[in-house]
Amino acid sequence: MLLANQTNSYALQAKMFRGLSDQSRLAILEALRGGALSVGQIVEATGLSQSNTSNHLRCLSDCGLISPKQDGRFVYYRLADQRIETLLRLADELLAETGRKVFECTNYSADQRRIDTKQEVIPTEEEE
Repeated sequence: MLLANQTNSYALQAKMFRGLSDQSRLAILEALRGGALSVGQIVEATGLSQSNTSNHLRCLSDCGLISPKQDGRFVYYRLADQRIETLLRLADELLAETGRKVFECTNYSADQRRIDTKQEVIPTEEEE
């Protein structure tokens, strides 16, 4: 039987990973791996709309994954903790070894479209 604190820890970890499971939020975190960026720079780096970017920045900030810093009339965002960069790097390393199996896995695929290495969505045969 799991202890209550273990169960709470699992629930909290699952909640954190649900926050990381969105492609737009991951694109923002990836952009911030290189250092602090303004909203406009994040929009340019990710290709997301400004309103979509702002919504995801709010989510990431509320969850403590990024930190905003006001500099004059601009707000710059950065990863809140270096361990987030480490987590993203470890995910890259793990995917370098297991990427094919993850790609082929249908257990967690709510979106049946394929994604190429440039993060572009490629429609399946049914969508073409």
